[in-house]
Amino acid sequence: MLAIQILIDGFAISTLYALGALGFTLIFGVSGVLNLAHGGLMVIAAMIAWYVGTSIGLGPYVGAAAGLAVCLVAALVTYGGIVRPIENSRAVPAHERELFVLTATLLWGVMIQEALSYAFTNSPITVQPLIAGTVSILGVRTPINEIFIAAVAWAVMGALWLLVNRTRIGRRLLAASINPRALTLLGFELDQIYLFVWVIYGLLAGIAGVLLGSFLGSGSDYVPGLTGSAFTIVVLGGLGSVSGTLIAAYIVGYIETLTAYLVSPSLREVPALILLVVVIYMRPQGLLGRR
Repeated sequence: MLAIQILIDGFAISTLYALGALGFTLIFGVSGVLNLAHGGLMVIAAMIAWYVGTSIGLGPYVGAAAGLAVCLVAALVTYGGIVRPIENSRAVPAHERELFVLTATLLWGVMIQEALSYAFTNSPITVQPLIAGTVSILGVRTPINEIFIAAVAWAVMGALWLLVNRTRIGRRLLAASINPRALTLLGFELDQIYLFVWVIYGLLAGIAGVLLGSFLGSGSDYVPGLTGSAFTIVVLGGLGSVSGTLIAAYIVGYIETLTAYLVSPSLREVPALILLVVVIYMRPQGLLGRR
């Protein structure tokens, strides 16, 4: 029974990690930005969903919509107020901008964590499930909400695949990730493309944050762990590799689930971080990365 429980829970967690990490991968692949405030954005979505849906009492769906909207705004603030000014600054040498962006987004993530702790609580909270009830899967009682969030996550990832591979704007995103200079020479505005990809990122992080909060709970202290998990996934999969991100998300998700069940929930992120160190030393390009 325990093995089946781990299999079911690990699948749901891994799917949500894949959804959140895809946005992380997308903004790196298109604009070359590693956003270390990623966990903060996911927790913002979950905390707002909890506050609006539970504390104010407007219900899980209104709460989820509010969490998603606030996360999107926070993502755009991260881009417009943190990332873009550094990238456009003449005072920052071009070869040091990536380091400045990393540092700035890391500090921004810390600020988000402290602000959430002050405004709400640093104690874990649980977002209301979007669907109540349980079903039996191979003798294991499983919340219907757990199945629902995995289905929603895969539906969103499928929609993202269609957007990137079957639309004009998707082809522009791919072109920007391969040769942004050539795209500029063709008359396209990179700033508009970057803004659009950050909108997508904000939506993905928001959906993942709300769904993860309804499954595992959330809290301001979750910010570093979620950022670390996402960073581990994109490095393990290969920076900028979508397929690598999906594979790595399931590896990390199941490692964390096994650790939580067999060792201790408080140590769930530790093996994945150890794996990150090993990958950096043994295969820095990741599973499918080329950079």
